[in-house]
Amino acid sequence: MKNNLTIAEELKLKYHKTTEVTNFKDMLYRSGENFKSRTAFKEKDEHGNIITITYETFKNDVVYLGTDLIKRGFFNKRIAVIGKNSYKWCVSYMAASIVGVVVPIDKELHCDDVINFMNVSETVCILGDLKNLASIKEKFHTLTNKETVFISFDKIDSKTNDILYFDNLKVIGKDSYLNGFHDFDDIQVDPDELRILLFTSGTTGNAKGVCLSQRNICSNILSTYGIVKVKRSDLFFSVLPLHHTYECTLGFLLPIYSGASIAHCEGLRYIAKNMAEFHPSVILCVPLLLEKLHKTIVRNMNKTLPKKYRKENQDENPFDNLPFFIKKIVKNKVKNTLGGRLRVFIVGAAATNPEILSDFRKLNLNTLQGYGLTECSPLVAGNTDFFQKDDAAGLPIPNVEYKIDSPNNEGIGEIIVKGPNVMLGYYNNPEATANVMKDGWFHTGDLGKIDENGYLYITGRCKSVIVTKNGKNIYPEEVEYYLNDNPLISEALVQGIQEDDDDETYVKAQIYPNLEAISEYLKGSVPTKEEIKKIISDVVSSVNSKLPNYKHIKGFIIRDKEFEKTTTQKVKRYGDNMKYDENKK
Repeated sequence: MKNNLTIAEELKLKYHKTTEVTNFKDMLYRSGENFKSRTAFKEKDEHGNIITITYETFKNDVVYLGTDLIKRGFFNKRIAVIGKNSYKWCVSYMAASIVGVVVPIDKELHCDDVINFMNVSETVCILGDLKNLASIKEKFHTLTNKETVFISFDKIDSKTNDILYFDNLKVIGKDSYLNGFHDFDDIQVDPDELRILLFTSGTTGNAKGVCLSQRNICSNILSTYGIVKVKRSDLFFSVLPLHHTYECTLGFLLPIYSGASIAHCEGLRYIAKNMAEFHPSVILCVPLLLEKLHKTIVRNMNKTLPKKYRKENQDENPFDNLPFFIKKIVKNKVKNTLGGRLRVFIVGAAATNPEILSDFRKLNLNTLQGYGLTECSPLVAGNTDFFQKDDAAGLPIPNVEYKIDSPNNEGIGEIIVKGPNVMLGYYNNPEATANVMKDGWFHTGDLGKIDENGYLYITGRCKSVIVTKNGKNIYPEEVEYYLNDNPLISEALVQGIQEDDDDETYVKAQIYPNLEAISEYLKGSVPTKEEIKKIISDVVSSVNSKLPNYKHIKGFIIRDKEFEKTTTQKVKRYGDNMKYDENKK
């Protein structure tokens, strides 16, 4: 009988056992009790010394902060969190999501976009790094809620009386709690109501909030644990930004559920240093990080191996042709350079070169690729402890189904998903929700196919989102909003373009200028091609100044005619409009 099963069906017989949780409060209290004296976090103090924070301390810090937030009137309110990955970010996220609705915001966004999110979500309080809070304060007049409370993770000047200090709130909350104010303990979390609100793009015209419940995310934690065992001895090295569901669910909440530990990277330039200090065993990453690491390892092999084993091309991997005893030495050396304990990479957000995944596995570093979306909390499919296929996104995770909608003769069509991880909908946007939620299935906008064993392969995207090599999502409409907002531009279309000699995806724009407005700008003279290009270049620079670096327009061409439109006068995102001709520069 077993021989007739597909691999996806075999996987269902092998799942790791899980303990059911449906909300963060129960998970926090359960872990705080079960793993009381175990290390939850490893952090550095102000002197650079590594300190450990136990599960009991983490649980109490969340309770004390949450207690103070309740006393300030924030029960069932929207509370934003912004800043670099840190212990304080994690405490704030957990407290905010239990007391009210947490709104995690990308620290790289322009302050105008952060304020837009705060206004749209009706945020009453924001906790974060002082740098981010200060930039919002500079444009305080644009905040709808003038009573918004600012809470800084960093120590503040005693004269700064309009920004509160995180540590002080914990102390005040602890005092209230120990004196009998136990409202936080009494909170009954409805696992199916909105508790996490994430925005997928930045501009006023484009803000789309993904509404997630705690059951959505808890189901994803359990599903992931079912296929990738997390050991209590594991230490997760947190590199990717925590505001993103991928890192938050799998790099923060999953280890907290499992009794493992977490250490936060101090920044991309400190990855090697931090790995040597913290000795991680699990890292979530994007393909770009994995590729850079792979390149470094291969080049080091070609520098340090005996000459007869080296490759002339420094980027060609010599490992396969090494004798057994040298392979063993290389494996140990590589492992030691990564902190000595690393056992698994979990890689997502974009497709990874299968050869790189295979090369890492030969070094005894399990590398598991997966596929997910914010709307799915995020994981949908993944390679597992039991089955790996390096050219596939993976198999369906427990309790989640996927299928291909309207496949063509090659089996390719839109990937649609059903499961407890699928979002509640888009915030205050029933039309956008109805466009993607049909008959209980979430339509991802991604193209793919499924083989006879249930493996999912991503073949492209049928929506316009641009995905860079390091996994960043860029919504063209967001960049277009800024371009089209300038009177010197009539229309713009933004695309992700790959260069011939580079597999990175770059943001580029086709721009149809408003010649009448440009003529007025030049005080009535007819503009030359050079003048038009210079003026549009200045507009593009201005737009870039309002966007984080990864969204910057890297090139543009000037169109001499309007874009083709649909019957509803929307610019077509297909056909001749999508032909980006560099010769038109």
